[in-house]
Amino acid sequence: MIVADKKREQIIEGAIKRFSHFGIGKTTMNDIAEDLSVSKPSLYYYFPDKKHLILGVIEKIFNEFFEAIQKKYNPELELETILFNTIDVRNTFFQKYYMLKIAEGVPDLLNDEAIKTKLNGLKDIERDFFAKVFGSAKEKGEIAHEDMSHLAELYLESLMGLTTMCVMETAKDILPDKKALNKMTQKQKDLSSIFTKGLKC
Repeated sequence: MIVADKKREQIIEGAIKRFSHFGIGKTTMNDIAEDLSVSKPSLYYYFPDKKHLILGVIEKIFNEFFEAIQKKYNPELELETILFNTIDVRNTFFQKYYMLKIAEGVPDLLNDEAIKTKLNGLKDIERDFFAKVFGSAKEKGEIAHEDMSHLAELYLESLMGLTTMCVMETAKDILPDKKALNKMTQKQKDLSSIFTKGLKC
């Protein structure tokens, strides 16, 4: 089992490198098999098709991201500081995996119900985490609100909107420069400050 898991991880790592350099659309399963010097039957044993390989990449990145978010989380800190810390982690991952252009592969993935369910499940995990963060802040008397799940969803979608704006302002296939990334991060932190202050009413 350990050997199998290691092989699966190697394939995912190989896919990340190939996707980052050539894009998801231009990469074939044959390309990845050749890069890793593995047989196609071996590759298809772990991932029956390209959709499932992309999903494996998304799961790896999300798990790595969520682990980093939880590691950084300290419920004793003030809500604004906690949100600032998660933004720093989020934007570190944004830079690290930007050239993957995962979004280019996602529309096709969403046509598959099983994969769509899995992706929504990952999204729910993050929403539930932030609902817990806001719930903890309420228990400490920092904020006053009733629906923590809705609050978390609203907050995350706002952050995603600012990230999308940064991507739109950057030329295709070019990593946003430091100035653009700093501008996005500052806007997200400004939003978090306003969000936190509003919840105290």
